[in-house]
Amino acid sequence: MTTTVVGTTVLIPAERIAQRVQALAGEIARALPAEARAQGLLVIGPLKGSVVFLADLVRALHPHLDHVEMDFLGLSSYGAGTSSSGTVRLDGEPRHPVAGRHVLLVDDIVDSGRTLAFAQAWLRERGVASLRTATLLDKPSRRVVPVPVEHVGFEIEDVFVVGYGTDHAERHRELPYIGVKG
Repeated sequence: MTTTVVGTTVLIPAERIAQRVQALAGEIARALPAEARAQGLLVIGPLKGSVVFLADLVRALHPHLDHVEMDFLGLSSYGAGTSSSGTVRLDGEPRHPVAGRHVLLVDDIVDSGRTLAFAQAWLRERGVASLRTATLLDKPSRRVVPVPVEHVGFEIEDVFVVGYGTDHAERHRELPYIGVKG
C-alpha cells in the first residue's frame, strides 16, 4: 500500500511505474543498433533527478544487454523554484569518456526541454556513436525548446510533480510514486 505525503496526491502509483520501466527497457533494447548491444551501452543521467529512474532502468535493461555502464552529468536549471530559470548550467561531467560510445540519456522529466537539449548537444559535441533519450515523464504542453525523446514513460499534464526522483527544493525525491504537489 502506498502512503502519501501530506501535500501530495498520487498521480502515478509505484506499481504502474515499475511496470512501465520494465516495458521501456525492452523497447530501448530492441531499438538499439546491433553495435550498441555488442559494444555495451553507456547510460547517462543528469543529477539528481534521474538517479531513481536511471537505477531502476539499468536493472531492467540487464536481461536484454550484456554490458551497461552508468554515469552522470551535473546539470541545473531549477534551483529551489517550481519553474526553470531558463539557463542550464553544467556542474559536472561524466567520468567515462563518451566519444565513440552508444549513449542512452535518461532523465526524470522533460518540461521546457532546455536541460535535455543542452545535454543532448553536449554529448553530440563530444562525438557519441549514437544517442537515444528516455524520460520517465514528459510534459509536452510546457515545451519551449523542441527536443527529441525516443522513449517516454508517461505523458502528463502541466502539473508540478514530485517523487521517484523529482523534487521540490530537494524534498520528496524518495517517494516511491509520482505525486502532484498541492
